Amino acid sequence: MVQSHAPALTALKELSVRLGTDITRTQGAGGNTSVKVDGTMWVKASGTWLKEALEKEIFVPVVVEPLVKALKAGDIRADKATDFIVQELNACKLRPSIETSVHAIMPQSVVAHFHCVNAIAHSVRADARECVAGRMAQLPHLRWSMVPYLRPGLPLAQGIAQVIHEAPDVVILRNHGIIVAGDSIDEVAERIEAVTRALAIVPRESAPPDLDYLAALAAQSSFRLPAERDSHRVALDPHACRIAATGSLYPDHVIFLATRPAVLGEGESLDGLLDRAREAGEPQPKMIIVPGRGILVAEDLSAGGETMAQCLAEVALRIDPDARIDVLSDADEYELTHWEAEKYRQKLDRAFER
Repeated sequence: MVQSHAPALTALKELSVRLGTDITRTQGAGGNTSVKVDGTMWVKASGTWLKEALEKEIFVPVVVEPLVKALKAGDIRADKATDFIVQELNACKLRPSIETSVHAIMPQSVVAHFHCVNAIAHSVRADARECVAGRMAQLPHLRWSMVPYLRPGLPLAQGIAQVIHEAPDVVILRNHGIIVAGDSIDEVAERIEAVTRALAIVPRESAPPDLDYLAALAAQSSFRLPAERDSHRVALDPHACRIAATGSLYPDHVIFLATRPAVLGEGESLDGLLDRAREAGEPQPKMIIVPGRGILVAEDLSAGGETMAQCLAEVALRIDPDARIDVLSDADEYELTHWEAEKYRQKLDRAFER
């Protein structure tokens, strides 16, 4: 007998794979999708990758109404959402996404939250609302709202609750990403395509990386070249390089690449850079920008870290060099790095096989 949720969940998996295999929309374990059927919401599990939705079980069932009540009451249980799992349907014992409360508070049946690099490039600007308004004017049939940066999970869900009365189809999350919602998988899929087209920014071109120079620099060190050639582009455009060094632009960068990349100074050796970091009381960097040459990453950088290195290049090359940008504060970064839910995602990421 076909269970009532099966057709919707299959369609959600197909949408998830499409989102998960496009680096400009989803990177690594970032992003999450959900569908509500008969009072139960199937939401992506924490630390899983959307691109694997058809290969692995990555969705967790949670009961919606009690979760929403807990969220509105400020009940801390709404943050992890583990108390709302429908255990008899959770054969793989998965843990709900840290954004489960965000999906629950949205009234639509289908919700897709993803880290579109174009949306992020708009959302980090001080004039983000004006930039997005100009683009979304192309889609007058869609209602949209914007919320300020808030820590993912319960705080973000509570922030979204403040704009639910606007009945948004699209929510722009400052310094984070985007949410697209609707009453069917097909409707959400169509809206994703329309919104990403409207927000699209052509990235600046960059010179090729100097791979020989980088390989020689990394020799006999604890650093290596990144897996993806495109990741080098952040170092090959002076504006992108400056933007990347300014500070953390969005949460997943903090989680998987640390707060900001190190920048190798003119004539500075790799050992000199590492000594400088130690003297400043900073941890060893996970990513080093070599201006005009490319980047190096820590030898043990995780799969998630690799995708975030590429994401940083994609975002920075789309930000107007003349724009004033807002970065995450020290308090924002501390909150992310000391949050148990993110430590759990990091643990899963270290175990992920490329």
